[in-house]
Amino acid sequence: MKSARLVTIVGALAITLAAPAHADPDTDFANQLHTYGIYGPRDYNAWIGKIVCERLHNGVDADAYKSQKFVTTNLPRGSTEVQAWQFLGTAITYYCPDQTPVLESVSAHHS
Repeated sequence: MKSARLVTIVGALAITLAAPAHADPDTDFANQLHTYGIYGPRDYNAWIGKIVCERLHNGVDADAYKSQKFVTTNLPRGSTEVQAWQFLGTAITYYCPDQTPVLESVSAHHS
């Protein structure tokens, strides 16, 4: 379980480093989520992604684990823990790249 989590986190960090620069980040965000099998209304997913960033900026979530838990409660039933981490990494990539250290700290903790 811990090694799977580490692989997921490392994957999320890879996404963070490869952030595209397009005119419509909500569409790009949705397209990236689709590659992970995460679907749902584009506006809803973008809204959750932006709330993730707001929670990090305001200190509501003190670390990536708390953010991942928030994401998990807002993804459709049946979504996996891996998908929640992928969603978190993608949200940070598209909406708050300044929060990349939150993900990096998780990766460093498991090194």
